[in-house]
Amino acid sequence: MIRRVGFFLTLAGLLMPASAVCTAQEHMNYKPTLESLDSHPLPQWYAGAKLGIFIHWGLYSVPGWAPLSHPEHDFTNVDYIKSNPYAEWYLNVMRIPGSPTQAYHNEHYGANFSYYDFAPIFNRESKKWNPDEWAETFRDAGARYVVLTTKHHEGFTLWPSTTVNPNPSIPQNERHAERDIVGELTAAVRKEEMKMGLYYSGGYDWTFNSGPIETPPDYESVKPESKAYGDYAFAQIHELINRYHPAVLWNDIDWPKTGQPMQVEADYYNTVPDGVVDDRFGIKHADFISPEYQKLDKIAAKKWEECRGLGRSFGYNRAEGEAETIASADLISLLVDIVSKNGNLLLDVGPEDDGTIPPVQMERLKALGAWLKQNGEAIYDTVPWERAVGKTVEGDDLRFTRKGSDLYATILGTPKVRTATIDGVGARPGVRVTMLGDAKQLDTKAADGNLQVTLPEHLPGNYAYVLKLAGYAR
Repeated sequence: MIRRVGFFLTLAGLLMPASAVCTAQEHMNYKPTLESLDSHPLPQWYAGAKLGIFIHWGLYSVPGWAPLSHPEHDFTNVDYIKSNPYAEWYLNVMRIPGSPTQAYHNEHYGANFSYYDFAPIFNRESKKWNPDEWAETFRDAGARYVVLTTKHHEGFTLWPSTTVNPNPSIPQNERHAERDIVGELTAAVRKEEMKMGLYYSGGYDWTFNSGPIETPPDYESVKPESKAYGDYAFAQIHELINRYHPAVLWNDIDWPKTGQPMQVEADYYNTVPDGVVDDRFGIKHADFISPEYQKLDKIAAKKWEECRGLGRSFGYNRAEGEAETIASADLISLLVDIVSKNGNLLLDVGPEDDGTIPPVQMERLKALGAWLKQNGEAIYDTVPWERAVGKTVEGDDLRFTRKGSDLYATILGTPKVRTATIDGVGARPGVRVTMLGDAKQLDTKAADGNLQVTLPEHLPGNYAYVLKLAGYAR
């Protein structure tokens, strides 16, 4: 993963028209043109899903380490590149002379231990992995879809790819996992009635590059654009499309111009009509935009999805702990904020090499799942209201969502007092106000043109509290 330099989002305080969201996608014959691709409507399942789980798992999960010296992500900084906190970039950073990752690698494995020597270890340890346990964990966390990294920048695939990698320096048995991890997880996720998506690193494949990224200009120079790589990426992503029919086709960095990106997307839509693609294929078409460790400051007309790790890294980093992991209250506030602005949250877990999800990450997933079990009504299948952000007169932060004629006002954090006077929301006759998790109707009154709600004496749940104003948005 990498946040692209100069990434720009066009925002608007408008909702997507209903015609842009499809409930039952009709099969069309999509062609490799922008006009044809842009006719693809956003599927209702994706618009309403709100929460997905991202998984970064691969050879980098064996060393599972990156330095913690840079809490903020800044790929324009040369020192940051040398001390990259993304553990999935281990191969790149271990090749930079004098980097902390190179020192770590030499100390723990030796200078002559190749990155691809991790393959036998990963294959041995991943035999312990249980895909059904993952799927149950993600379902219980409240996810509606899952996206697995099938090939990260180091080129190692999590399915038995039949496309021949022409790099002779990497043994064939170290180029893909022994288990069909993609297939096994796809089956497990679908059994739990979630959608299954697949990530593929099209812009980078370090098996086609000799040197590491050391400075910002290198980001472009190391993108392979040869016909050999274009044909390779085209063949591999078609393996994924045709074998697994992913509901999300999540490309990273860019797509080689030699790899026919518009043909890839047309073929995908013709195979999976209700699928979605991100905005990282290097063309002007996308079903959603994908800010990384960034959220938007207002409602966006275009559907968007923030991707981020529970910690600072996507891949497993054994150096991370409680301090580097987003707090449960902050995670829930983040989800609510994103959904109020027409977004989804793609929340990443970084498993260890044997598939174990670190305990600190499991704690966050359980807290999120418990909150959504009580309050998911205000999240799933909602649309933004006329505004996303508000406050109570008492000083509590609010986020708004809407479903039909019902308005939801989520109080972020614990209310300061027993009343919530919603600034800019007036009292209306016939509106019934409750707090999710407590069916009792709450007392309300008009207060200087605003709606004042008397909150329950004992608040249900934790972290954030949802007021449901039934019939308010009619």
